[in-house]
Amino acid sequence: MIELVFLAALAAVTGWLIRRKHRERTAAGLPQGIPAMARNPAGAGRWRAGRVFAAPAGEVRWVPGRGEPVALPGVRATGVRPPSVKEGLSINPGSRIVACAYEGGTIEIAVMALDLRELLEAVPADDGAGESG
Repeated sequence: MIELVFLAALAAVTGWLIRRKHRERTAAGLPQGIPAMARNPAGAGRWRAGRVFAAPAGEVRWVPGRGEPVALPGVRATGVRPPSVKEGLSINPGSRIVACAYEGGTIEIAVMALDLRELLEAVPADDGAGESG
């Protein structure tokens, strides 16, 4: 019984800290980008950690932790879904995957649920894009 109380308290404190950090980052205007993982092209290759940056002019780019930035001209969100069990081994199972199409191809961007709104504001949605899970 004591273990359950301890775990519940630990979960509550962890949730509070995550939400506080998210509110601080949102209040700061996200100058450091939206933390995310991406797979380019969509459905192939490895998930790579990095950040999504959106300029006021509507320019969006993916900047991986290592490697060259990827410009996403004309990017559109084509769908939102939760990760599969297999994808959940590589990325956080609580995240959401946004499938996107841009002039140079396709990309999948995985963000935490708290960051989904910011990503969808930066990446305009095609008709019919919505959360399916």
